[in-house]
Amino acid sequence: MADRRRINGPVGTTNPPIYDDAPEKQSEDVKATRSRPANVIRKMYLKTGVTPSASGSAYLEIESSGNGGSGLKLSCSVHGPRALPRSTPFSPHIILSTHVKFAPFATKQRRGYIRDPIERDLGTHLETALRGSIIADRWPKSGVDIIISIVEGEQDRETSKAQGIEAWDTMNALSGCITVASAALADAGIDCVDTVAGGVAALVQDAGNDAAPSIVVDPIPSEHEKVLAACCIAYLPTRQEITNLWFKGDLPASEMDVYTQLVEKGIQASKSANRVLVDCLNETVG
Repeated sequence: MADRRRINGPVGTTNPPIYDDAPEKQSEDVKATRSRPANVIRKMYLKTGVTPSASGSAYLEIESSGNGGSGLKLSCSVHGPRALPRSTPFSPHIILSTHVKFAPFATKQRRGYIRDPIERDLGTHLETALRGSIIADRWPKSGVDIIISIVEGEQDRETSKAQGIEAWDTMNALSGCITVASAALADAGIDCVDTVAGGVAALVQDAGNDAAPSIVVDPIPSEHEKVLAACCIAYLPTRQEITNLWFKGDLPASEMDVYTQLVEKGIQASKSANRVLVDCLNETVG
């Protein structure tokens, strides 16, 4: 007589699937190169009103590279402004809350369900970038929640393991978060002084270590031999103001010209993204 309370295993034995890393020769043979000019960003698709239950929402998609890499897809929803609980101390300005989270399937290396330090840093930078554009004193004792879900992140597992470039991919994600959050705020009808957009510029080195480094906008780390430094900028084009500046890299302090050129290229990338943002909002209003 069989024991019905016991779960028996399969009759035949099976071997669990094992996914080995690709051989190093295969990755070395395929050389990724940048197909765009140094001052041109990738094409992007932006649409507002994708979440009917939210006060405002937007969806941003940036095309992938021509070398088979993944692109960037983000979804943003804005809830508010709404009144704060009575137990909350009085605030003459609106209280801004940002939440950035990678989907578990966003990258090839599976993400956890709890926010890690990288996602918390993205939320802090996003809050700083948006706080400079919102007219906060029009909603006293009110709060607004901005929630961004990164559906697909542009991070290649093999390249990340070989070069350790997750920080550079994080800058591209922050740039997209700033742009999509600005579109969602406009869709929610929250008054802002200007539309803020994000842009990234990087100092890269190609064709061996003897070549002179060059500055490119909207960099993809897998398309370059080495990324020396990068900066992410949140820029208000009409007011000509920078609301957030995040710089990362290893450059001597004596090379101030390189710092200035990186900021100028980052502003140029922000202006290009802002044109897409303005066109999307014009289509929505029209």
